[in-house]
Amino acid sequence: MADDFHEVLFPLDVSLRASGGPQRLTEIVTLASGREHRNGRWADSRRRYDAGFGMRGLDALHTVLAFFEERRGRLYGFRFRDRVDGRSGPPGRPIGPLDQPLGTGDGTATAFPLVKTYGAGLAPYRRRIAKPVAGSVRVAVSGREIEPGAFACDPTTGLVTFASGQVPPPGAAVTAGFAFDVPVRFDTDALTIDLAAFTAGEIPKVPLVEIVP
Repeated sequence: MADDFHEVLFPLDVSLRASGGPQRLTEIVTLASGREHRNGRWADSRRRYDAGFGMRGLDALHTVLAFFEERRGRLYGFRFRDRVDGRSGPPGRPIGPLDQPLGTGDGTATAFPLVKTYGAGLAPYRRRIAKPVAGSVRVAVSGREIEPGAFACDPTTGLVTFASGQVPPPGAAVTAGFAFDVPVRFDTDALTIDLAAFTAGEIPKVPLVEIVP
């Protein structure tokens, strides 16, 4: 992703008013008996957004156009802040080091990728988090938070690496809390803006789609 991804955040004032959410692809076959056979075609969900809802004036429109041109349309990915789902826990709760389980130490593993788990019942879904917000990551081992100097988290990959002498011992639960951005790209190579319609209140389409790591 590195060569075709720009580590830059989509205009925040626009993204916080955008619409969108996760999408899945399910194939449904209805049998002659009337019963259904359902098959999930994607292992991971993929988020889609329309940033057009966030543009409230000509200045915002100009900012998005400039951002679109610099990304060369669909060519380069970028970071997007999801107001509803951009933290390891609920939006209204402070980030805590026990928010999400990352794995269990074995005495030798030094790196753990950030993940967020959705659900806790029949079929929880673990989502790989590749774009944490720098400086937001808190880590705990066996329920006790460790100092920031005891680990490092790459904000471009979401990989937590423990320092020498800080490797989690066998059986130790590794958890983390964090804020994160969604890696996305424009889902169009053409932005069509009707200025007369825009000033009259019509919202232009600015489709974005998640880049699954």
